[in-house]
Amino acid sequence: MERRVIPTHRDCAARLVPTGDPITIPGGTFVTLTQDLGGNYTVIVNGNMARVDGADADALGFPRTVLEFEARTDGRVDEEQVHEALSSVFDPEIPVNIVDLGLIYATSIGAGGEVDVTMTLTAPGCGMGPVLVHDVERRVSQVPNVSSVTVDLVFEPPWSRDMMSEEAQLELGLF
Repeated sequence: MERRVIPTHRDCAARLVPTGDPITIPGGTFVTLTQDLGGNYTVIVNGNMARVDGADADALGFPRTVLEFEARTDGRVDEEQVHEALSSVFDPEIPVNIVDLGLIYATSIGAGGEVDVTMTLTAPGCGMGPVLVHDVERRVSQVPNVSSVTVDLVFEPPWSRDMMSEEAQLELGLF
């Protein structure tokens, strides 16, 4: 994606990257858009990188991104839709989704629609961890018939770049 400077159309909430600290970007502020993936946006504002949630996309002049899935007729959770929801979550610093980054270690779906996700981060001290966990919970909960989402954030085994998909490694020039 080509970087471009755009104005904010209203005040909007954002999170500083990599700390995850909340900030408000005032309306009329010019920001540099660096990443537009998965319905979320990474911008540079006042020399700092920040992530703007897709719920505030209109503040940047974009339509809000809404995940839509067709419900299964048997009332069960569709595993492929869970995977699709997880694949729509992107690291704000790396233009790769968390599945292809190798951050998702396991998923399980209970008979009552409970979805359990075991995941990690690229670094244990990543301040964006709570933001990514919230994204996972919010996106997976949009899959029809999901009754609850539990995310278990683990650091064993530690993440390494060889956990990335070949496509992700190619995308980042690591292969």
